[in-house]
Amino acid sequence: MSAFTLTALNSAKLNGYLGEKLALCLERRIKAEDVDGLVEPFRHREERRLWHTEFWGKWMLAAVPAYEYSGDKALYEQIRSSTQAMIATQSADGYIGNYPDDGRLQGWDIWGRKYTLLGLMGYYDLSKEPQVLQAACRLADLCIKELGPGAEVNIAKTGMHHGMASCSILEPFMRLYRRTREERYLEMARHIVACIEGPDGPQLIKKGLAGVPVAERFPLPEKWWSWYNGQKSYEMMSCYQGMLEMYEELGEERLLRVCDRIAKDIIATEINIAGSGASCECWYYGKKWQTEPAIHMQETCVTVTWMKFCQTLLRLTGDVVYAEELEKTTYNAFLASLNPDVSSFSKYCPLEGIRGAGVGQCGLEINCCIANGPRGFFMLPEAAIMSNAEELAVNLYEDLQARVTLKDGLEVAIAITGNYPVNNKVQIAVTPSATATWALLLRIPAWSALTAVTINGAAVENVNAGSYCRIARAWQAGDVVELVFDFSCRVAELNRCLALQRGPLVLARDTRFNDGAIDAAVLAPGEQPLELVSAPAAAAAAGVWQAFTTKLVNDLNAEGPAGGPQEVHFCDYASAGNTWSAASRYRVWLRKGLRVAIGDHLR
Repeated sequence: MSAFTLTALNSAKLNGYLGEKLALCLERRIKAEDVDGLVEPFRHREERRLWHTEFWGKWMLAAVPAYEYSGDKALYEQIRSSTQAMIATQSADGYIGNYPDDGRLQGWDIWGRKYTLLGLMGYYDLSKEPQVLQAACRLADLCIKELGPGAEVNIAKTGMHHGMASCSILEPFMRLYRRTREERYLEMARHIVACIEGPDGPQLIKKGLAGVPVAERFPLPEKWWSWYNGQKSYEMMSCYQGMLEMYEELGEERLLRVCDRIAKDIIATEINIAGSGASCECWYYGKKWQTEPAIHMQETCVTVTWMKFCQTLLRLTGDVVYAEELEKTTYNAFLASLNPDVSSFSKYCPLEGIRGAGVGQCGLEINCCIANGPRGFFMLPEAAIMSNAEELAVNLYEDLQARVTLKDGLEVAIAITGNYPVNNKVQIAVTPSATATWALLLRIPAWSALTAVTINGAAVENVNAGSYCRIARAWQAGDVVELVFDFSCRVAELNRCLALQRGPLVLARDTRFNDGAIDAAVLAPGEQPLELVSAPAAAAAAGVWQAFTTKLVNDLNAEGPAGGPQEVHFCDYASAGNTWSAASRYRVWLRKGLRVAIGDHLR
């Protein structure tokens, strides 16, 4: 049912820039968390509307794969002890949460149960301790009693956002079915889908297959944060993620078809140049409006959920589009959400302005995005290299080492070097355990107009942008593949604004370079393509990862030489604003000035 298999986290190691940030996140965010503080709300049953109970499960969704990746024994103990503490809060009827008996099913109660189930199953997968799975089953059985077939309450009428928050519990029910093979969990999953598609539900399948844009699923609500808001992006994608789990188990093609269609609709209408979207956490035709500031743009929870959706669709469909999206989001929106020392994540991450920390939620120092952000890192080693019996696909070109197993037990080690995307040349050392014939799939980025591929120095033909270059041959130890990507400056234009890109990176102006007003309109001189010149000294001085200069007219009122092209600095968008202070205002989309003399005003 899937095109590829993910690489096991203990069989992959990121060695480049992403690997450095991942390691810092592991130490400074995941292991530094006060996990007992996340369990504490479960010891009290006083809540009626807030979402304290998502935080522990979100932490677990990063901590468990972080342990699988690193083997860190101290982290394992944090996971183990917090899971035991969580199970200790379980009521006799199976409930784990912080809502009183007469407040259950209200607010974010079911949403929190979803994350608790996912966290419990994460630890069960590590430990195989039967009491952990038993605790998950007891909580799930309570949900069936309260919300399942024959219950008085329709799950789609509970919680927030036309029931999408509650109905996203579909995902852990499918995971629980896969682990237990108990039919009642599959029956509950089918019931949830029926409620989603019912007259009171968000009708995600019906509207998706009918082509209803995600920004127009329901009329604008009178009260934004309510059940009546049906454009909530994070919760909507979470429900579709559950449908992908269901497709993988049951093979119902309509579920894959609708998720694929919705993802491509989101790409076409919502995902911005940095690889994320949403305003006030809702779809809003963000792709066409991205040049305009919007309230609370690009929530990190949306970014990470989009990454997971793309990773899953890539694995199931083998469609290279999702690898493209995963790379774009990773190097731009995701990395941009990190604070300077990688100990936290921003809540929102606009395309211009000043970045900063979000406020704590639910009376705690943590918020949803700080809890959810780390999860994004551990999708990357799994997705960088994927495989099936006959093929090995390279999706990301981060420096890395990975090992996968193909047909007949053939082990293949892959080592990627080149310091991508600082440099545009990548070497891939291929080391199979024996000489054998299989296919290597190289993702050729859509943005690389001209990509050169060689094997042991011999040129490879049929290298096409936006596709996999499939090389089927007898591979042997010592084979080396080299790729040279086109890192020419690309100029994106929208709504009389322009933005610069280099390789997978979006670029931004930043006030730290002190080279003119970043909000000023600009003009690209002449008809020749812009040339980006690497500026490592400027990058070091400003405290950014990568910096470049190019020539732009950036003072439309100046006369003489000052009115001509001037050297203007740009940095990678992820580094722009990374002081989280007014010292580093930044801007991606630059207004284009009018050239009246050549008739711009008449076009």
